[in-house]
Amino acid sequence: MSTVVDKSQAGLTARQYHIGIAPGEVSSVALLPGDPFRVPFVAEFLTDVKEVAHNREHRTMTGWYKGRHITATSTGMGCPSTAIAVEELARVGVTSFIRVGSSAGLQPGIAPGDLLVSEGSFRNDGTTDAYVPKGFPALPDAELTLALTRHSTRLATEAGTRALAGISVSDDAFYAETPEWIDHLQRMGLLNVEMEASALFVVARLRGLRAGMVCACSSNLVDGASLYDEANTALKDGWMRSIEAALETAVELEL
Repeated sequence: MSTVVDKSQAGLTARQYHIGIAPGEVSSVALLPGDPFRVPFVAEFLTDVKEVAHNREHRTMTGWYKGRHITATSTGMGCPSTAIAVEELARVGVTSFIRVGSSAGLQPGIAPGDLLVSEGSFRNDGTTDAYVPKGFPALPDAELTLALTRHSTRLATEAGTRALAGISVSDDAFYAETPEWIDHLQRMGLLNVEMEASALFVVARLRGLRAGMVCACSSNLVDGASLYDEANTALKDGWMRSIEAALETAVELEL
């Protein structure tokens, strides 16, 4: 008998190794910020909040929003930890995922705090290459994405900012993004760059799950801003609007 471990079958009904969650402890929909310290931002919208687990970069809280049971789990930075979070959350009962986080604009005029909804991700990462060949697209759920766009547009308009939808790119190496690479992405018409969506979309698609992403613009890489400042009021307000758009989508679609 082979003793080689089949990771697709190992620990399916147990408390998950990385996220520290067991079946029955979370809801069917999860909002996914990258930073564990942003999970409480989601909790600010919820009632009956519980902290379920905090292991490594994965912090999880649950609560209720307009009658829907909501989970928030941080993915950490990058596609490897995002793929792990999605795989393990799916094992404990999550069927829909909405990434809420920060992303840098790649087109002129995108301002900090603007909301950016992904209609697909250019896979410039290594993790998804382990799942699928290069030609496989990283696409979010269409109905979920349309709902995110509607709610993002309404909330942004009410706040006097903007919501934009387009194709994003998921890069692996934050400090390897040269001016030449950023210019190349801009000339391809890509809307924004972040580090997690391609893994979220690919894993969700392969596992028969629903996924989408709405991020707040943290900076604009073609208008001269290179790093964001977490004290920036516009960015914090954008995060909160992205979370509200995701929550309203979960309610509308009964995720």
